[in-house]
Amino acid sequence: MKTRFLLPCALVLALPATHFAAQAEKSARSPGLALSFVTESVLAGNPSLRELRARVSSLAQRPVQAAAWEDPKISASSRVARFVSIAPNGFTDQMVGVEQSIPISGRNQVRARLATIEALIAGEELRRRELDLVARARSAYFKLARDHALIDLSFAVEHSWRETIESTQTKFEVGVRSQADVLNSESELARFLESRRDLERILSEDRTELNVLMGRPPATALGSPTDRPRDASVPALAAARLRAVTLARRPEVRMAELRQVGASAERELARRGWIPDPAISLNAQRYNSAAQAVSEVSAGISVTLPWANPAKYRAAERSAEFVETAARRALEQTRLEALGRLRDQLVRVETAKHHLDLFGERLLPLARQALEASRTDYAAGKLTFVELSAAVRALRDTETTYQHHLADRQMALAELEAVVGADLGIFPTRPKPSSRRTH
Repeated sequence: MKTRFLLPCALVLALPATHFAAQAEKSARSPGLALSFVTESVLAGNPSLRELRARVSSLAQRPVQAAAWEDPKISASSRVARFVSIAPNGFTDQMVGVEQSIPISGRNQVRARLATIEALIAGEELRRRELDLVARARSAYFKLARDHALIDLSFAVEHSWRETIESTQTKFEVGVRSQADVLNSESELARFLESRRDLERILSEDRTELNVLMGRPPATALGSPTDRPRDASVPALAAARLRAVTLARRPEVRMAELRQVGASAERELARRGWIPDPAISLNAQRYNSAAQAVSEVSAGISVTLPWANPAKYRAAERSAEFVETAARRALEQTRLEALGRLRDQLVRVETAKHHLDLFGERLLPLARQALEASRTDYAAGKLTFVELSAAVRALRDTETTYQHHLADRQMALAELEAVVGADLGIFPTRPKPSSRRTH
């Protein structure tokens, strides 16, 4: 009888090992879900990314339009009626003319640069959306892994607790334990089953979130996550290097830099407003009694006179100067905010690591030792069933908290790449297929 009772207690003590064994068995039954597959699916299938890519492609066509010359103009006129008597060849009866504006000021090239900058800013907005969605997908992936781990743990607890109920019932029948112990054990099992229902709901919600991010129907089946971040590479990410990478790669910083370049181009465009673009014209005329098809050919040139309205162009220059100053200040602020976000995220990463190490290296072993001591005292009759169940519950809660801290650590690393704006080599990627030449 004692051996029969020690078995469920040993199972309870072995909850972490049972948990990982159940997870491995479940992975063998269903196909695993690779993080690289999730990342690729989000980048390829998310509808909002496809929308932004179409917008970027549209903006990429604008520099060609902005750099083009003005369309040539053609004009034609012909006499309809004449109500006075004139000498032969005294008036023109028909005239055809062609006019072309020559952009010697170079404003069209400056506008093309502005259009290019606008397209580049849209590209950085697309990259920001990609980084955010990938970080969200990875966070959902690690939450899904946590959900699977907690459900596996719940099944392990249920299995061992059913053995405990059976053992307690046997002891009650021989008068060693009271009926209250049997009833309490049944109540504890009911609580386990109730908490698992909540875990299954959370698992369903996290699965829905991940499917939506991947652009798939919410009810699509997903396997159990199989990948984890490469924590060993994280200590190599020195803060100084991360600051440099953030200032060089973070999309918000890149957009602020591009806006400053655009403001400088706007100022140059305002300065070039003083330079008129001449319009060259060529006219062919035919007189009223001439036998030739063309009686006369003339050429002309016309220009605007911006110097006649100096206040307009000086105001445009001053406005462009203010915009350039504002863009420079905005860049400084964006860089400060980027470094602040990086600092806070690094603190979050380290805090999550501290909690994970504390629970994994100290609190979990202590909870297991406490349960072992409670088991021994319970077998010797020194401990009540309620006290034993409290020790079991404490171990289960500690294991649950450990899984939450593990997910927090993984999600903090996922958000770190989004904050920096670059791939830091933390997460596994699917190797690209080798290219083959076709003969």
